[in-house]
Amino acid sequence: MDIEEKKIKVCDLIAGYENDPDTGVRAYNGCLDVRPPYQREFRYDDKQKEAVIHTILKGFPLNIMYWSVEENENYEMIDGQQRTLSICEYVQHDFHIKDEQGHKRYFNSLTDEDKTKFLNYELTVYFCKGTDKEKLDWFRVINIAGERLLDQELLNAIYTGTFVTDARKYFSKDKCPAYKNGSDLLMGVAREQSYLATILSWAARKEGIKDVSEYMSKHKDDVNASKLWAYFSAIVTWVRTTFTVYRKEMKGLDWGLLYDNYHENIFDTAQLEQRIHDLMEDDEIMKKSGIYSYVLSGDLRDLSFRTFDKKQKREAYERQQGICPHCGKHFELEEMEGDHITPWAEGGVTTAENCQMLCKECNRRKGNR
Repeated sequence: MDIEEKKIKVCDLIAGYENDPDTGVRAYNGCLDVRPPYQREFRYDDKQKEAVIHTILKGFPLNIMYWSVEENENYEMIDGQQRTLSICEYVQHDFHIKDEQGHKRYFNSLTDEDKTKFLNYELTVYFCKGTDKEKLDWFRVINIAGERLLDQELLNAIYTGTFVTDARKYFSKDKCPAYKNGSDLLMGVAREQSYLATILSWAARKEGIKDVSEYMSKHKDDVNASKLWAYFSAIVTWVRTTFTVYRKEMKGLDWGLLYDNYHENIFDTAQLEQRIHDLMEDDEIMKKSGIYSYVLSGDLRDLSFRTFDKKQKREAYERQQGICPHCGKHFELEEMEGDHITPWAEGGVTTAENCQMLCKECNRRKGNR
């Protein structure tokens, strides 16, 4: 990669600044794409933005920025997005700093001398020329010491195109449609690409594709992500109509898998809710979130029951004198596992009286049956 150092004045950087949720962020008379597809949604907090402004007003050196040289004298921001946004937003009166006396100082309230000093401040920018792979590798390297580059961010960069650009509008921004429709069902934060990573994994599995990267490669040039959004919307609608009472245990479940397997079934939602309510109150169930899979599948493996403690298992072991009641062989305590004599599904409880010790092989066979 060829790298050339240049000095860019703040007044030139902020010229033509636009921050549009649909078309993106541009500066430098519209020639600089401040937030290309491989850039993260991470934003500076107020203290970080204020530090940028104070650095400029005091004439201290600001960290180097990196721009990628594109065709037709256009540029992409490789590194320096947050510093650029801080500068542009300050000039636009979007936030204030505080002086040494604690007084608020918006850009318009600066003295003419300070305004001139601010606008004439020279930023050090490295203009970089190279292939897409070189740009992405460089982007990864210069971000090692900063915020960790997430796996989904790298995938967004590798498979950048119309599909990813549109998908990010739905799933990757603060207060995005996915946040408004399903934040109570999804884990993570939209701007950290958690929502996008989740829905992409669901969509890939639905198409029988193992890796999200393969799915993104397949759909890279789709004109938009409307099909992906429709799939997500269908999942959320199904969840809300099937499970009429929201509980915190619903957050982060694999709703894509449950939707794919059961959305064509007809359920008595009132009866379903009553079953969930009863199971939630059962102290024997440790994994409450598994209840939602269980009421659909009937598979007890979706639930995690309270296990027998060491004292209960020792008591049962001594009572049996180390003999497995299924195969009749003798085993050491560590070679055996606690099992409900009366199964939980038939009303059995996790007490010493209902505990029997089975050898591991018999316990596995019992579970398989």
